[in-house]
Amino acid sequence: MKRLYRALTAPLLASTLVAGAVPFPLGNARAQEAVSPQVAQSSPTPDHVVECELLIVGGGLAGTAAAYESLLMGHTVCMTEITDWVGGQISSQGTTALDESREQRNLLFYSRGYKELRDRVEQKYGVLNPGECWVSASCFLPADANAILMEMLAEAQAEGGGELKWFPNTVVKDLTMNADGTHIDQVIAISHSPAPGTPPLNTDFLSEIIEDAYIYDDSARLSKQIIQFVPAGIELEGVENAAPSKVDWFVIEATETGELIVLADVPYELGLDPRSPLNPSSPVLERDPYCTQGFTYTFAMERTAEPQTYEVPEFYATYEPYYSWEKERDALKTPQDHFDFVFTYRRLWNASPRSEAKIFGVPRPGVGDISMQNWTWGNDYRPGTELDNLILTEEQLQASGQLEPGGWLGGLRTETLHKGEENAIGFFYWLTTGTTDSQIGDSWKEPDPYNLYLAGLDSPMGTAHGLSKYPYIREARRIIGRPSPGYDTGFMISEIDFSWNDFGAEFYQETLDPRTYASMRRYLAGLTTIDTFMPDADPNEFHIRGRSRMYPDSVGIAQYAIDFHPCMAEYPAEKPGNIERPGVRQAHGQAYPAQIPLRAMIPQRVDNMLVASKSIATSYSAAAAYRVHSFEWSVGAAAAHTIDFSLRNAVLPYELVDNIPSYEPLLDQLRMEIYTSGNPVQFPNTSIFNEDWTQWKPW
Repeated sequence: MKRLYRALTAPLLASTLVAGAVPFPLGNARAQEAVSPQVAQSSPTPDHVVECELLIVGGGLAGTAAAYESLLMGHTVCMTEITDWVGGQISSQGTTALDESREQRNLLFYSRGYKELRDRVEQKYGVLNPGECWVSASCFLPADANAILMEMLAEAQAEGGGELKWFPNTVVKDLTMNADGTHIDQVIAISHSPAPGTPPLNTDFLSEIIEDAYIYDDSARLSKQIIQFVPAGIELEGVENAAPSKVDWFVIEATETGELIVLADVPYELGLDPRSPLNPSSPVLERDPYCTQGFTYTFAMERTAEPQTYEVPEFYATYEPYYSWEKERDALKTPQDHFDFVFTYRRLWNASPRSEAKIFGVPRPGVGDISMQNWTWGNDYRPGTELDNLILTEEQLQASGQLEPGGWLGGLRTETLHKGEENAIGFFYWLTTGTTDSQIGDSWKEPDPYNLYLAGLDSPMGTAHGLSKYPYIREARRIIGRPSPGYDTGFMISEIDFSWNDFGAEFYQETLDPRTYASMRRYLAGLTTIDTFMPDADPNEFHIRGRSRMYPDSVGIAQYAIDFHPCMAEYPAEKPGNIERPGVRQAHGQAYPAQIPLRAMIPQRVDNMLVASKSIATSYSAAAAYRVHSFEWSVGAAAAHTIDFSLRNAVLPYELVDNIPSYEPLLDQLRMEIYTSGNPVQFPNTSIFNEDWTQWKPW
C-alpha cells in the first residue's frame, strides 16, 4: 500500500473546537447540532487595530480582483480570507478548470486582470491548458493559481502605490454599525495559527476546525489573534477641489456564502424562489430555503504505472449508493471509456507524451497525469432539506444563537461539511475500486486501481488530507437590492433577463396560470412591450426579444449557461435510490451574454458596503450562471472602481442609481472609467436594437 491516506482507513481526528470537546467519529448523526443553541461571547480587547480605506472580506476571485484594481488605484486595502490562499475557485477550492463561454473566450473579452491571469498561466506552463482537459481551455494546478495571483497583487501594489494588508486564516466575527444602521463603523476578525506543539494548518479537515476558528478563545488546536479593522480616513491626494467623502471607508462582501450579509442584517434570499413571471421555471410555489446547489470538496489523483491498494473507508457503504458515471454516452462503449472520460474531464497536468489514443478529443490518461475531481454524481454533496442544508437559514441561525452578539460561527452546518468530506473521499475509493453505478447500472463500472490519491501539504490541494482547503460553493445567500422602478420589493436579476429558454414551450403554457404566462411573455417583449397591452392581445403572438435585458447601470459582464447541480429530494442526500429535486433543472440551459448592474451589488440600508462574488442580487436560477470565474473577476473589479469613484466624488453608490430610469450623469462617468481601465461593462455588438445574438451560445 503506497502513501496510506489516514481518512481512508481511520476516523477523523478528535474534534478540537474547544478544550475538552467530545470527539466525534465519522458517521455520527449530528444533523441537528449545527442548529442547537450556542453560548454567545463578549468581544475581547483586540490584539491589533488595523486601518483600511477598503476592507475586503473574502479572498476568492472577486475579492482578489477588487484588491488588484484598488491597489492599482493607490488605495490601502485590507483583505481577509478563511484559508491561506487567494483565488477561491481556482486555488483553495481546487476548481482550476476555467468555466468560460465559447464566444467570450474566442474574443478574449474579459476584464484586464482576468486576461492577465490567463496569460500568466500560459507563461508558466508554456501552454494555456497544461492538463489537456476537455471541459475547459485551461486546466492547471491550484497552488500555481495562488502563486500567480499573489505576484499580480504585489505588482499592482508597486505600480499603483497602494498598500495591501493581507490576513490569511482569518474570519470575520462581528461588526459595529452606526446609530441608524447605515454604515459599518468597524469589523472584528479572528486570525488563527497552530497552537504550540500542534501540526501545521491544513492538516485538519475544515469541519474539524471551522467552529473553533470563529471562537475568540485559544483552544488546544488554535491560537487566536483578535483584529479590529477601522477606517483609515480618506486622503484624496492629487484630486483638486475634492469634496469631503460621505464615508470613512468601504467594506466589500466577497465571502463564499454571504457572511457579512447576515452580520449587517440586510435583506437576502436563500434557496429556491417561488414561481413567478420573472422566474417561471421554478418548481415551487413558495420559497424553499433549504434547496441550494450542491457543494464540492475537490481532490487530485495521479495515474500510476503500478496498481495501488486502499483499505475500504468505514463510511464507504453509506455513500456508495450515490456514485455514478451519470448517464450513458454514445461515444463511451466500455467501463474503461467511462473512467478515462471522467479522469480527463478536469485533468490538471498531463505528464505523459502526447498519445495517439484519444477520449473525447484529448489524450487518454497516462502515467504521471494528475486529475482533479468535480463530478455531479461523485464528490458533489447535495443536501436539500431542513435536516441537512449547508447554509443555515435565518430561523436556524436564530435558533443556534449565531445571531446573538458574539455568537457568529460562520453560518454553516458543520456536520454537512463533514459529510461532504466523507462523500468526496468515498468517491475516490469508488473510482478506483467500486463496481456499482446508481444511475446506469453496475455493468458500466469496473475497478481501476492505477491511481494514487494525492495527499500532503505539498500536494496539489495543499492539505494533508488531500481535499480542497474549502469546498467549491455554487450558491450563496443573495441580497435583495433596493427598490427601484419596476422592482417594488427590491432589485433582482431573474431567469428571463438572460435565459435562452423557449418560454413559449408546452411546459410554460401548461404549468403557468394564464395571467402569469401573459406577464412573463410581456416581460420578454422588449421594444414591443406597448403592443402587449392591446385589447385581446394573444400572449403567444407577442414578439419575444432575442437578447438579454440591458441595464443602464451595467458595471461588468457575465456569461455562462444556467448550470444546475440540484439538491437531492430526500434526507439524507446519499440515501439509496434518492433523486434530484424534480423540476430544478427546468431552467438549465443556454444563456445570452449578461451584464452586472450596479443595483445588484448595493444592499438595502447599508451605504458603505458593496456585495461582490456570488451574493449579488440574483434569483436562484440566475445565480446558476452568475457564479463562474470570469464573472467573479468582473464583479470584483466593478466594486473596486465604484468605491474609488464614490470616494473621489463624495457620492454613495446608491446615489449613482437612485434616479434610474432617468439619466444619471455620474453613473455614466463611472461606467466610462471602468471601461477605459480595461474592464468591459457590456459585450460587443449587443444592444436593445440588435437581436441577432446567435453567435453568443455559451456551449
